[in-house]
Amino acid sequence: MIRSLIITPAIEKSTGMAESLARNDVACSIASRNNGVREAITSQRPDILLVEADEQWPEHEMRELIQRLEKERRLPVIALVPREMLGIIDGQFNADDFITSPYDDRELVLRIKRLLHRNVNADSNEVIRRNGLVINLATYEVAVDGQVIELTFKEYEMLKLLASEPGRVYTRQALLDKVWGYDYYGGDRTVDVHVRRLRSKIEDSNHTFIETVRNIGYRFKAR
Repeated sequence: MIRSLIITPAIEKSTGMAESLARNDVACSIASRNNGVREAITSQRPDILLVEADEQWPEHEMRELIQRLEKERRLPVIALVPREMLGIIDGQFNADDFITSPYDDRELVLRIKRLLHRNVNADSNEVIRRNGLVINLATYEVAVDGQVIELTFKEYEMLKLLASEPGRVYTRQALLDKVWGYDYYGGDRTVDVHVRRLRSKIEDSNHTFIETVRNIGYRFKAR
């Protein structure tokens, strides 16, 4: 069964969602966004995080929480966003997916399953090695010359995709489709922002891994 953790401003208001998801084979725990999130993740060991937004939650605080959770735990995040807050969904939004509320229970379950399925490793023992870069697909760890690099979930997924096929050019749209999903509403700038952040973490004067293909997209350096 899939394990999820709902991070919410009002625990009592999220029990209905938890019960609905449980009827669809998605077990749910609930944590207040203001207290005990780390402890809940450690004790409940969720596969995915559901972050509920509301208009009383300052936008920068929501962004910071999602970014911190991705960085610390590398768990996929779905944001539940009231339609009135759709303005926060842009290239800087770090959630892996979002759904507007009030939402359809069936759609939410499908989004959870699709996001998890897209990131399942075909071979949990596989390791990608590229010129000092090591990507461990079983542990989601990335290292350069033996030094572990902390990546967000999206940065990791993009790096894994590019490094799996050195020399292959991926258009920005292809990267959006494969890493964010076909129904993601963000634009090309989302890819550029994430590539820039990724490069700043894994590249230096001795290492160049990702190449820009002008006016098209990106590729992992073949040699």
